[in-house]
Amino acid sequence: MRISANFDSGNIQVISADSADNIRLAINKDNQSDFYQWFHYKLFGEAGTEHVMVIENASGSAYPDGWDGYQALASYDRETWFRVPTEYNGKELTIRHTPEQESVYYAYFVPYSYERHQDLIQSAQQSVDCYHELLGETIDGRELNLLVIGEPAEHKNTIWVTARQHPGESMAEWFMEGFLGRLLDDEDGVARKLLDNNVFYIVPNMNPDGSVRGHLRTNAVGTNLNREWAEPSLEKSPEVFYVLKRMEQTGVDMFLDVHGDEALPYNFVAGCEGIPSYDERHKDLENTFKAALLTATPEFQTKYGYDLDAPGQANMTVANSAVGEKFKCLSYTLEMPFKDNADLPDEDFGWSAPRSQRLGEDVLTAILAVSPKLR
Repeated sequence: MRISANFDSGNIQVISADSADNIRLAINKDNQSDFYQWFHYKLFGEAGTEHVMVIENASGSAYPDGWDGYQALASYDRETWFRVPTEYNGKELTIRHTPEQESVYYAYFVPYSYERHQDLIQSAQQSVDCYHELLGETIDGRELNLLVIGEPAEHKNTIWVTARQHPGESMAEWFMEGFLGRLLDDEDGVARKLLDNNVFYIVPNMNPDGSVRGHLRTNAVGTNLNREWAEPSLEKSPEVFYVLKRMEQTGVDMFLDVHGDEALPYNFVAGCEGIPSYDERHKDLENTFKAALLTATPEFQTKYGYDLDAPGQANMTVANSAVGEKFKCLSYTLEMPFKDNADLPDEDFGWSAPRSQRLGEDVLTAILAVSPKLR
């Protein structure tokens, strides 16, 4: 028996693996940070034998409430990921699985590899509607990629979409794959209408370093990028620094920042009602977007989500608040679950990569509905 995490986004520490029925594991912290929750590892063992894998430090993770009702993901081919029996006793997370094949991968959510990210960028670049721009380099020397979709013009809205500030929230880049696939489909009426009146500036992965390193929430030097939007720096948060600098050049009429939430089993949005300049116009834009997305897909709902910020009490270091205030624009954080959508549960797969992709496609319908009001 062998357990390995020596690959892209791998993260696990083997405490002991002497017998299949008592494998003891721990999740490594993000570099220079106390955050941890993302795991991704490969087991090579005996097919037909139950393996009991206990993550000993689960209760000390960033979001221990995220383990309640959670089921880990497994895959034999790294294409199809399915849920396996998982229990949390308030201290340890126990994964039980009888593999049908000799080797199997386990992960906190469906991984989105850096290789696939590079493929996504290059594939998008093939479209005549897409311009690929290099914003700068990360701390580990990786590219920070920007895709400009549509031909800029004075009458067009400028719409920014970013994803995966928190690298362990890999559903955000699966969302982006679906979003880009539809937006670049020249036979899709919604996409064609959108590009008549809007230009999209898209960063599919804001945190490639953390993604490759197997981090949950931070970049290469332990910085939570979604707390850097007030004063980003090249030393700690070049990813935010470069994006914000480019936003200042283009202006922003709408901003959507895509994330995943560990605890809540729903898709929802969080607005910027707590920023100083929030007014009835902001509120109307938010309501228009939400109403359209509710019509577009039953995967979205508005009953469950984060508590609303009191007027003037927004955290201005967070992306959606900082951008909403700076550019006086519609600015949303969109959250997807690590667990399942409790409104439409799927016992075998839970919330999944394909469902994330489809939500990305459906969001374009909501953007189409709100776009005439953005200016």
